[in-house]
Amino acid sequence: MNERDARGSHADMPAGLEAVLFDMDGVITITAQAHAAAWKRLFDEFLRARAEAGGDAFRPFDPQREYREFVDGKPRHAGIRSFLHSRGIELPEGTPEDPPDAETVLGLGRRKQDYFLAWLKNNQVRNYPGTLKLIHDLRTMGIKAAVFSSSRNAEEVLRNAGVLDLFNAKVDGNDLAALGLCGKPDPAMLLEAASRLGVSPGRTAVVEDAIAGVEAGVRGGFALVVGVDRGAYGDALKEAGAHIVIGDPSELFVGKDRRIAVKTTGDLPAVWDCERELRARLSGRPLAVFLDYDGTLTPIVEDHTKAFLADDMRSAIAELARSCKVAVISGRDLQMVRKLVKLDTVFVAGSHGFEIAGPGGVGDRLQRGTEFLAELDEAERRLREDLSEVAGHSVERQRFSIAVHYRHASDADRPRIEAVVDEVLSECGGLRKGHGKKIFRIQPDLDWHKGRAVLWLLERFRRDDPDLLPVYVGDDITDEDAFRALAGVGLTIVVCDHEERRTSADYALADTGEVRRLMDWLTVATAGTPDRGERGDED
Repeated sequence: MNERDARGSHADMPAGLEAVLFDMDGVITITAQAHAAAWKRLFDEFLRARAEAGGDAFRPFDPQREYREFVDGKPRHAGIRSFLHSRGIELPEGTPEDPPDAETVLGLGRRKQDYFLAWLKNNQVRNYPGTLKLIHDLRTMGIKAAVFSSSRNAEEVLRNAGVLDLFNAKVDGNDLAALGLCGKPDPAMLLEAASRLGVSPGRTAVVEDAIAGVEAGVRGGFALVVGVDRGAYGDALKEAGAHIVIGDPSELFVGKDRRIAVKTTGDLPAVWDCERELRARLSGRPLAVFLDYDGTLTPIVEDHTKAFLADDMRSAIAELARSCKVAVISGRDLQMVRKLVKLDTVFVAGSHGFEIAGPGGVGDRLQRGTEFLAELDEAERRLREDLSEVAGHSVERQRFSIAVHYRHASDADRPRIEAVVDEVLSECGGLRKGHGKKIFRIQPDLDWHKGRAVLWLLERFRRDDPDLLPVYVGDDITDEDAFRALAGVGLTIVVCDHEERRTSADYALADTGEVRRLMDWLTVATAGTPDRGERGDED
């Protein structure tokens, strides 16, 4: 990125790479929704008919818990057997000739395949932007890319997602069957992909999100095996042999020496060193500017209740909002953010995007996770009770999230605080733990975060102008979701502190004072580009 060579801690990464092999599901494409929908339709039909025939109560398939526990990541027929066993149901295996309505394992498998293909015909498969950005960077450096998958539907999925032509080679489930190759963790599929590219494993990297795929890369002797941890499996990927583990491929960069390394906040070029480059990217395009609050618009303070917005920063935001769309994205409660910002001309997203309101609190509105409010209430009660004797902590409740602050707690008490948080989560279903600066965050366990909120807003902003360029500025770990969502399609800027960390951002600012300067710079840059959308309410 920005023509930098890998340096420092990146020196041990292999240089001179000629190719990169990408797993499909979970690395390139987001197909869990499609598979979950097909499994849901299949099992609910089967279970309802069985309940009606036996006069029993119908208990539907849980597309979250039961999908993850019994079918996710397993071969189709193994997933069917696993789920049916969990419900105490046994079916005959059947034969490959069984029709989709046959009550056999293979019959149900054929029906599930039909439902998955039907989903593909009526829906668009989403991609991971960070992966597409990395592939673009590789192509720029003349490094080849291949995709591999054990799915027989890989070509249909890639074509649906619009990325089939990005790859120099493809190896999928049909190839495995035709060539008699073993699946992962055997490296045969990966070695076949490298062979089709005409490269040796010693000059090739592998990017995988599955433990079996990482093991295959290690067994195949590939130069670099990258584990992508999109959940809580980072340690398992390391144990399987991954040389590096990342949250998203947008955390990687390609040096001029063809070395792939992890990008940290310390590697990023300063905004002010890249003004000419940034002006070229703006090139008269209208902007949508997204701003984190704490640590971005205001410095991090010892007492989070006193993080007030300075008048000059408020004036800078107001001036920028005259020429482009501006949104403040915060972990704080929506109403609290609106009181702190005190601007009726900007969009506001609170609770990490779980609640959104347009200028003045009206217009486009969104609330996600209302069904989890009771669980959040119980978790808050438990946390306040169980942590009451731990000095230096505080429990801050927003409507759709809970922040457990430990900035003032002793280092010795931090493990105790986290243990209480983990115990409460284990007993209050439907919630998940996240991290921030000296904070544990508890939120509904939904596929929703700052990145999804930004994309939701951006989709609405682009109704008025499809050419809108998003700019996101943030400092927190939670802002990484937004950096990833906008990878390759927007300007992503991290406000650095003294703790270096991995990041998906492209540029850096030193502190909130530089954010203030950036607001002025963007205002001047957009002065000749009127906001072509309507200010105020939207339909």
